[in-house]
Amino acid sequence: MTSWILGLTGGIGSGKSAAAAHFSTLGVHTVDADHAARWVVEPGRPALAEIARHFGDEVLQADGQLDRAALRARIFQDPAQRHWLEGLLHPLINQELLANLAGAESPYAILVSPLLIESGQHTMTTRVLVIDAPETVQVQRALQRDQVSEAQIQAILQAQASRDERLRHADDVLTNDRDLNWLQTEVERLHRFYLSLRGGRP
Repeated sequence: MTSWILGLTGGIGSGKSAAAAHFSTLGVHTVDADHAARWVVEPGRPALAEIARHFGDEVLQADGQLDRAALRARIFQDPAQRHWLEGLLHPLINQELLANLAGAESPYAILVSPLLIESGQHTMTTRVLVIDAPETVQVQRALQRDQVSEAQIQAILQAQASRDERLRHADDVLTNDRDLNWLQTEVERLHRFYLSLRGGRP
């Protein structure tokens, strides 16, 4: 049984997934809120039926899977619809996360979530690590990786917590404005520090 939980977050293009992947190779049990979010809307799960009832069948693909692009287009244009969807999904996602974290056997476990602060998931954690990057770097990375328009990236940035808000919740900050090797070295340094903590506190 793990002794404490580290929340790992960062804005789009900050490198939080790369950081989480390296923690994972070091043997740390990592749970990804994005994976849980995908799982709760699989065909046959109650949330998907609820979403189709609310938004109509145009948010479903022909095979019955959720059409994420169609849903994203609907909710980013209308904050009230985004709040409705979050109200439905966040409690279900949190149940999945808690069940998965409970099975961790590493000295500490990591909850990776882009919406750690906004969703209140940080209350499930002992410490918060923010992977930070200048906004220009975030946009550049996201454009290269996601093949979407800059306007869409800006919309995602607006929907996520502001950088200041994330940093206000941070116990640790890793500024990721260099290359992958440097990021991995920093992750290893933090990992050694985290192994020295009792219950997540110095």
